[in-house]
Amino acid sequence: MKKSRYVDSHIHLSDDEYLGKVEEILAEARGSNVIAMVSNSMDLETSIRSLELAMQYEGEVYAALGIHPWSVNSLTDDDLRRTCEYILKQKQNRAVVAIGEVGLDYKYEKIWDKQLRVFEEMLRLAEKMDLPVIIHSRGTTAKIVDMLPSYRLKGVLLHWFSNPISVLPKAVDRGYYISEGPPVVYSEGVREVVKRVPLEKLLTETDGPVRYFKSPFDGKLTTPAFLPKVVSAIAEVKQADVYEVAWQILKNFEEFFGLKLEKEDEDA
Repeated sequence: MKKSRYVDSHIHLSDDEYLGKVEEILAEARGSNVIAMVSNSMDLETSIRSLELAMQYEGEVYAALGIHPWSVNSLTDDDLRRTCEYILKQKQNRAVVAIGEVGLDYKYEKIWDKQLRVFEEMLRLAEKMDLPVIIHSRGTTAKIVDMLPSYRLKGVLLHWFSNPISVLPKAVDRGYYISEGPPVVYSEGVREVVKRVPLEKLLTETDGPVRYFKSPFDGKLTTPAFLPKVVSAIAEVKQADVYEVAWQILKNFEEFFGLKLEKEDEDA
């Protein structure tokens, strides 16, 4: 019987909530046939930690480095400079596969100009390093999609895309990827997004340690072990075979991040 294998394009393994739990989380992930994950960062501290984890768990954990819009409020010019310098130093490091998590968030409109300046710096870093970007776009997706053609980006992943649906055709036409996580199991809105995005442009994520409070997740610590349920839900929406969906998402992951994952021979 063929065994599905899973990938997590967006988790925050460097988050404080996961401190001291990473080994346990990875063991659980392996038991669920999760073969690779990308640890996204929020600031300099988590960028350093994400890279350390990627070096420690080589070939299993990869790093996305960057400054999240939630971190912009307390960010100083010196913080921004030091973070950019740190990231640039990793240009030849194969463990670094993306700039992320970066973007804009409408909830922080009072510091909009600062958000925009930091985001633009992150996009310029992605250009210099020839890396794809993983984008946070809560309430700002339309604006971001309009901004992006001004940059020469290797790839774009709109993480946890929920709305507006009207932006999806433009994003898909430009070759952007969309990632969805546990809400696809129970959210009609997210399922509608999945229905409209070609399977060849879909990725799976957990966004842990964000917690989900609906069945079957019910407030549990979020881990990549949730991914089999996510892929099953996507297969249901797509009316496709679960194994084939998992395989295509794995191929998408390799293509987007420029990786060739080591995969065991399929079980007979």
